[in-house]
Formats: sequence, C-alpha cells, structure tokens
Amino acid sequence: MAMATPPTSLVFKVRRCKPELVTPAKPTPREYKPLSDIDDRDGHRFQYPIIQLYRCNPSMKGKDPARVIRDALAKTLVFYYPFAGRLREGPNRKLAVDCTGEGVLFIEGDADVTLEQFGDELQPPFPCMEELLYDVQGYGGVLNCPLFLIQTVENMYKTFQWEV
Repeated sequence: MAMATPPTSLVFKVRRCKPELVTPAKPTPREYKPLSDIDDRDGHRFQYPIIQLYRCNPSMKGKDPARVIRDALAKTLVFYYPFAGRLREGPNRKLAVDCTGEGVLFIEGDADVTLEQFGDELQPPFPCMEELLYDVQGYGGVLNCPLFLIQTVENMYKTFQWEV
C-alpha cells in the first residue's frame, strides 16, 4: 500500500535549466545486454523516483555542484556504460539494454528554500516530492528512454543540494 505524501504549507519555487544528455567521457562498447527474467517482468516496468539530500560540503566551496556532478557522471559512465544506453524490447517482450552511449538525462536547478524549512524529522514519503521532481516530456517511459534522470536542485543560499 502506497503512503500518501503528508500535506505541507511550505511554498517555494524551483528554477530549472534545460534538460541535457550527459554522455560517457570516453568511447564505450556498443553491445546488447539482455536482462534477467526477473528484471524484465511487467511489474518492474516503471520509473522509481528517489530523492537524496546532501548538505553542502565546506571543502567544495567555490565549486559549481552541478558541474562537479555532471563531470563525475560522465567519467563514471565510462565504467558503467550500460546506464548510458536504452532499454529495448525484443521477441516475447524480452528486455535488453542497448549500450548506445547516448547518455543519461541531467537537469540543473535552484530552489528558494532551505533544508531546515522542511523540518527536523524528514522521513519518507518526502513532502513536496511533486514540486521537486521534474517530469521531462517524452522521457516518462521505460523503453527507448534514458535509464536515469538526474536532477540537482541547489539552494540559492548554498546551504544544501538535492540530487534526484
């Protein structure tokens, strides 16, 4: 049974940049990787929204968090290259990852709210999830879409950063 998101009176705005594809920093193999029978079950064919909160690290002062994440993601995709591919459906609805190197979807944003304004006891379900998560038109499916959509929402006051 899904839990409802608790109501909140918190009002804030999120400004987002245009979505972009982050590709592997180096060339990667072009191949098909079939999924297991468990992984390609009909009940698993939907997106899993996840929100992770990170406090600002003082050692990163002066660095653009979105640039750091984007660059690290491009380097990571070299080693985990299937994540830069697309799910394809074959005979008998069998799923496979087409390792295309097309990349993962990345969105940079800013919010005019602080982590502290959400309260002391942040527990799932996360309040304001709908306001924070951005549904990019044309990328809401599972097949032929980026396997990850990563969104950073940095607080305008630089006290925390969200990664979705």
